[in-house]
Amino acid sequence: MRIATYNINGVKARLPRLLEWLEETRPKVACLQEIKSQDDGFPAHEFEKIGYKAIWHGQKSFNGVAILADGVEPIETKRGLGIDGPKEGEGEQARYLEADVGGVRVACIYLPNGNPHPGPKFDYKIAWMEKLRARMAELWAEEIPCAVVGDYNVIPEDDDVWAPKAMAADALMQPESRNAYAQLLADGWTDAVRTLNPRGGVWTYWDFQSGAWQRDHGFRIDHLLLTPELADRITAVGVDKEYRGREKPSDHTPVWVEIAAAG
Repeated sequence: MRIATYNINGVKARLPRLLEWLEETRPKVACLQEIKSQDDGFPAHEFEKIGYKAIWHGQKSFNGVAILADGVEPIETKRGLGIDGPKEGEGEQARYLEADVGGVRVACIYLPNGNPHPGPKFDYKIAWMEKLRARMAELWAEEIPCAVVGDYNVIPEDDDVWAPKAMAADALMQPESRNAYAQLLADGWTDAVRTLNPRGGVWTYWDFQSGAWQRDHGFRIDHLLLTPELADRITAVGVDKEYRGREKPSDHTPVWVEIAAAG
């Protein structure tokens, strides 16, 4: 079972790339972030044409998450973490969606960026991470195979970025951000990519600016965290880097983990 995450940076703008990737790699579950589409505008029919069923949590112009499953209907178990955005009266942003697929609970997250730091957006980021940790503790307590995947907007270690000094002032690398992520690992969750790449040096994001892609100035912020039931069954992980270099790509690239069948 291949579980993948892909910050698509606009599901309509990147639809050709997304369909191309789905058909060429065929993950069982694909979690999307930054779909940037209202619920009624999500192109579910395009995915159905190639055999994928979808659920989604949209928002106009910003954010938005979706879970696609190959040949089966994702059974939604939760949407949202019950935390309002940083602006007064804004309400909850579309950043969390959870479903059961093939005996596995999959949560798709788009964690707040947090810039500029310091400020209300960074405070919101840390508060959101606290809510996420609480939800992950609930999932852990259920003792079910679970994967919490997506754009965490956290660079966990210095070897997860091309140049630590270049990102030192960014919200993605602040001690509070890194500590909140480290707490999830301390709770027992396994970082799938780090497990098979202990020396780091794996990027999942390259900015559109300053020739970052051409110069390989990237960093790792797209993560797949697994409960022990799944972590023990990891057979492979990968970053589909080539899709970042194709025409009109997202600034992220797909990341995936392969899980062996139980028993």
